[in-house]
Amino acid sequence: MTDSRPSRRLRQGRASLAISFFVQGAIFALLVTRIPALQDRYGISDGLLPLFLAAVPILAGVGSVGIEHLVKRMRPGLVLRGVQPIVSLALLAAGSGTTVWQLAAALAVFGLTVGALDASMNMLGVSLQRAYGRSIMLGFHGAYSLGGIAGASLAWVGAHWDLPLPTLYAPLVATLVPVALIAGRWYVDRQGDHPADNQSDDQADDHGAAVSMRALLPLCLVMAFAYIGDSTVSNWSAKYLEDVLHSSEQLATVPYNVYMVTTLLGRSFGDFGVRRFGAVAVVRAGALLAGAGFAVVAAAPGPWVGMGGFTLLGLGLCVLVPQTFAAAGRLFPGASDAAVARLNIFNYVGFLIGSPLVGALGGAWNYRAAMLVPMALVLVTIRYARSFTPVPAGYGDGHERPRTVDVG
Repeated sequence: MTDSRPSRRLRQGRASLAISFFVQGAIFALLVTRIPALQDRYGISDGLLPLFLAAVPILAGVGSVGIEHLVKRMRPGLVLRGVQPIVSLALLAAGSGTTVWQLAAALAVFGLTVGALDASMNMLGVSLQRAYGRSIMLGFHGAYSLGGIAGASLAWVGAHWDLPLPTLYAPLVATLVPVALIAGRWYVDRQGDHPADNQSDDQADDHGAAVSMRALLPLCLVMAFAYIGDSTVSNWSAKYLEDVLHSSEQLATVPYNVYMVTTLLGRSFGDFGVRRFGAVAVVRAGALLAGAGFAVVAAAPGPWVGMGGFTLLGLGLCVLVPQTFAAAGRLFPGASDAAVARLNIFNYVGFLIGSPLVGALGGAWNYRAAMLVPMALVLVTIRYARSFTPVPAGYGDGHERPRTVDVG
């Protein structure tokens, strides 16, 4: 009888990658939750702040494009080991400078390297999932959510005790950087531990096949729509509760925390749902839940009903991004690194579009109606759910997907 359990090397690789997702979630949360403190430290006006905030995802997209070419010469695990400490140190530099140009330089480094980091982490996740032969991607993104909750909580402590940013960031970065470097010793870059991947090095190499953007397009759209929904929650939930649903200032800070907690819960159990019901069913259910969440938020008569809507949003949106990366890996098993790098760009496209779109519609019309736009976009995901179907052998090596896939 053959032992189907993953090898010790794969289990170590899974644990070490989960640690890296956790570290990145904490670092990113420590940046975005302390933006007002950064603004005050450098005396940045409200008019100039959006330019700084927009530059980070734009540069992250550039970093994601660059990683596609870099991994042709260097394993994703080596890239991740190199860029994760730089991202952490860039956070410390952003909180420790004294002039605007120093902040600009730190955020530029942060943006470029975080794009490479996001892409390389998901490359390793897709590779490990293939080696395991079952869904594990949601667990990695669950670790990211847990890191985000930890980082946001530490940021709250810093704000509550009025700690200077260098005092808050320095000990955390000094702790997280060694943790990430040590964890990186056990990354697993290729799927050689899986019986299905017993092939020559040239065949196992991820760079011998082309990525068809026509076949990848449905997944790119799903990624962008998911992040439009996510950025709507992160940027507008507090304002919506306070200004539209007339909550207290304290209660208005709760929806994003609720969203992060439900995201963590959904991702913690989502892999079991994929194994039981399949990726297509899970993606459809997630899109429906997220659409229902936006509908509840838009129609809510008061803050507590609105909180219920944000709870549904977390449970629905949390499954879309991990499953989209996993689907890209299945679609292009011979070029999964390139597919993930290109797909990751639409993470930042969605982030750039989502917040300004809702803000513009809310200002010109009203915020209740504005919530219906990300709702409609998330529901469009249902149309592309068939793109998450396991790909038959022979596809993903530079050929188009089967005709059953709707590419719009």
